[in-house]
Amino acid sequence: MKHLIILSLLLGGSLMTSAQSTQKAHIIDKVFSENIVVSHNYLLHVPKDKRHAINGKLPMIVFLHGAGERGDNIELLKVHGPPKKINNGEDLPFIVLSPQCKENTRWNPQTIKILIDQIVTDYPVDVKRIYLTGLSMGGYGTWDLAIKYPHKFAAIAPICGGSDVHAWDASMKLLDTPIWAFHGAMDEVVPVERTTRIIQALRKAGAKPKLTIYPDANHDSWTATYDNPELYEWFLEQSN
Repeated sequence: MKHLIILSLLLGGSLMTSAQSTQKAHIIDKVFSENIVVSHNYLLHVPKDKRHAINGKLPMIVFLHGAGERGDNIELLKVHGPPKKINNGEDLPFIVLSPQCKENTRWNPQTIKILIDQIVTDYPVDVKRIYLTGLSMGGYGTWDLAIKYPHKFAAIAPICGGSDVHAWDASMKLLDTPIWAFHGAMDEVVPVERTTRIIQALRKAGAKPKLTIYPDANHDSWTATYDNPELYEWFLEQSN
């Protein structure tokens, strides 16, 4: 994959910062003579806490937000998930990349993969420890991105999402990917079956994904998940 033009504009913070800096990427990427334009606002966190660095390289979490956080207001990303924790002063020991979808769009696996590759080029990311997670629309994005690029991520944690890919096809692509999926049993927005059918297909194929169903939760199964330190400990146990 060849980057023809790369424009990265830092709107706040320094290149290496323990807080979240707001940045904008505009990348024209050439793949087999096809120009693909990647244009995303995103938050980037580079931790002060380097205890999990290996040979100077840090683990990275890619966080995909839900439908309600789309648009041009980057502050919306700070209401849920890892960006919320960082905004509240927690120094997560990961580089955290949180891109933002434009209004009325959905996650495009190819463009997010290109953005990840650019962050890997610009920052000390351990490519063996890239983790992917997202909620609702971002849960769908997590499944779909991992299915398209199954060897890109050391582990994934989709929350209250699903996939438009047939569950059996998904299971074949993700047999070797550590997975911890989460959903609320009472979810009226994305039925819990959207997660369980993929997990069942994975288990039938011989994989051993983790699954947490919150029996009393409706659509918000992400607050409890991202507040649980065991998720981040589990991520750090996984490596390609």
